[in-house]
Amino acid sequence: MPKAAKTLDELFHDTLKDIFYAEKKILAALPKMAKAAQNPDLKAAFEKHETETEEQVSRLEQVFGILEKKPQGKKCPAIDGIIQEGQEIAKEYKGSPALDSGLLAAAQAVEHYEISRYGTLRTWATELGLSEAVQLLETTLKEEKKTDEALTELAETCVNQEAKSEAA
Repeated sequence: MPKAAKTLDELFHDTLKDIFYAEKKILAALPKMAKAAQNPDLKAAFEKHETETEEQVSRLEQVFGILEKKPQGKKCPAIDGIIQEGQEIAKEYKGSPALDSGLLAAAQAVEHYEISRYGTLRTWATELGLSEAVQLLETTLKEEKKTDEALTELAETCVNQEAKSEAA
């Protein structure tokens, strides 16, 4: 018997589970990144993003509710790999001038992943006529872009310079 063709709404739900899993993993990683960070502004950025991520998880739960589905995650090897890289950087560069630059780069890899996922989900929600979900996903997408911009600003104004000057 041939398999039934999968639909966009199934893909949307699967991807929603993927980002839900990712956000939960990110929530667990952020306090460790904040603890490892040496620069106080970077530490504060990680702490702020932890609070935002809690709100983002809540929004995802609302999107599951719109779909009348139970909020649940689906293992995401992509985010597991990105987080593992960040943990390796924290371990290998602990106490070194380049630690914060490495942590910041890992955090931006996470942000870029999230921006990609939320942008896709928002577009699909639009296609599926899920206007309430579109608004929730758009709010999170804007936050993720703003966090990425803030991390870029930190990298360019102090973290990378600190890493370079301390190494000299």
